[in-house]
Amino acid sequence: MSTNQVTVRTNKTSFSRWAKTVGWKHIIAWMMIVYATFPILYIISTSLTDFGGIENAALFQQFHYQNYIDLFNDPSYPFAQWMTNTLIIAGSTAILSVFISACAAYAFSRLRFKGRRPGLLALILIQMFPSISGLVAIFGILSWLTDNVPAIGLGTKAGLILVYLGGSLGAGTYLMYGFFNTVPTEIDEAAKIDGATHTQIYFQIIFRLVAPVLAVMALLSFIGTFSDYILASIVFSKTEQQTVAVGLGTLLNDPYSKNWAMFCAGAIISATPIVALFMGLQRYIVSGLTGGAVKG
Repeated sequence: MSTNQVTVRTNKTSFSRWAKTVGWKHIIAWMMIVYATFPILYIISTSLTDFGGIENAALFQQFHYQNYIDLFNDPSYPFAQWMTNTLIIAGSTAILSVFISACAAYAFSRLRFKGRRPGLLALILIQMFPSISGLVAIFGILSWLTDNVPAIGLGTKAGLILVYLGGSLGAGTYLMYGFFNTVPTEIDEAAKIDGATHTQIYFQIIFRLVAPVLAVMALLSFIGTFSDYILASIVFSKTEQQTVAVGLGTLLNDPYSKNWAMFCAGAIISATPIVALFMGLQRYIVSGLTGGAVKG
């Protein structure tokens, strides 16, 4: 047998072995990448068309940037105000929900008080009920607050933020409670011996050790609040008060003149803060987890 024949047979065997062990994984990975990126490319392509529909025969057949300009210049669609409202509401909700949930989780994890176990069980039971079942009650409460405490009633950012906080505290507290339990109690005991109080232990030691779960909670809260449509549409009625999700929905209200191109342009712009936040926190989470593993 010649050297060339041996080399060809060896190459075929190597390729066959690679295909059976690794090659099929590459095929599946590329299929998933195409499946995930095609809708994004389709939305970007639609936002660059000038006929306002979604019946694109081919991707990127036009490069019409007027839709992005009209979003900020058309007085009927105050997109800049919608983005500002959404960022204020989503950012405030993320910060407050993380802080309050972390404080509650620390109390459940480290302190021993009457009603601790029933409180944990109540958090689990509350999460079993769908949030949509409380929409009527939320609207009724906000309507009453509008008449008696208008600062946190219908049509106010503070009222909507309070509603979001009430919905996220249960899941956030229970999620952080499990993470707080992974922090060794010996750290608390050593700090107490040095004369530290519960407040000092929490803010100066524990708060830094649980940074990864704080980042995860902030990300989930921001994304959920940023993309919410139902609650925001209930609380806000005026155009200038609306959030991005509700405001962009008005572009599709007319069944005969749905401006899908401008809608897609707004969706692309509104997705930018979420992507930026996710990328930033993802890097922070990974570094925090690896740092905690090294420190032991």
